[in-house]
Amino acid sequence: MDLPRYDLHCHSTASDGTLTPTELLQRAEQKGIKVLALTDHDTIQGAIELTRSSQYKVKLISGAELTCAWNGRVIHIVGLGFDLESADMSDYLQNIAQLRVERARKITLQLMQLGLPDLYDEAKNLSDGGSIGRPHFAKAMVKLGLVASEQQAFKKYLAVGKKGDVKMQWPDISDTVDVIKQAGGFSVIAHPTKYKMTFTKLRAVVADFVQCGGDGLEVSYPGVTPDQHYHLLRIADQYNLLTSAGSDFHSPAQGWAELGKYPPLKSVKNHILSHLL
Repeated sequence: MDLPRYDLHCHSTASDGTLTPTELLQRAEQKGIKVLALTDHDTIQGAIELTRSSQYKVKLISGAELTCAWNGRVIHIVGLGFDLESADMSDYLQNIAQLRVERARKITLQLMQLGLPDLYDEAKNLSDGGSIGRPHFAKAMVKLGLVASEQQAFKKYLAVGKKGDVKMQWPDISDTVDVIKQAGGFSVIAHPTKYKMTFTKLRAVVADFVQCGGDGLEVSYPGVTPDQHYHLLRIADQYNLLTSAGSDFHSPAQGWAELGKYPPLKSVKNHILSHLL
């Protein structure tokens, strides 16, 4: 199957990206991308906005990157091709949005215990109506002159194990797969080698994912090595999973994760686009 140039994993200002959904779509067209899925974290507001952008020639696939838990570990599942008007998905995301607000308020209190000012409103403003996350607190710190860079904000306050790293009770992976299926979409494990687990552990995740009704595996994205890509293709074949790929684009400043930029797939057998186009 000859595939058009595509990107099935990217982010806008609706979550933690730096381009608005429309700016992202414009950039995709400039980069020659023919098929695009905007997969913001735990929100479909950007994807809904793009449905009103009829002047572009890029084919749009509905999407979202949903955060969930597997045996106490955070896993990201990309949902693709689902109904943006699904009541089940809407209810699910409203619950996640409330959990994110509660976490943002806890982060604010934790940081205030370290002597920082109340950053909640500034972080909320910087989220531009989207989900509030640690990157927005980092931006708020930079804006207020509390740190020199967002990297420093994470190193001092927000990275794993720091005071601003507030955990959430994410939905179980089975619930996430189920809501995507109820909405008529396909579920894909995002960037599987980024969870800092062995391939033995990853296979356990995949086995449970498949048992839950999961559909696919992201096998190419920035940072994946040729050896890892080979292993991911083997796992996808072993479990009869669809394959997917994307840049995980967040910002033009991150050239290594530009829209449409990821290692070429060594095989497009059982590719998810065969079900989405």
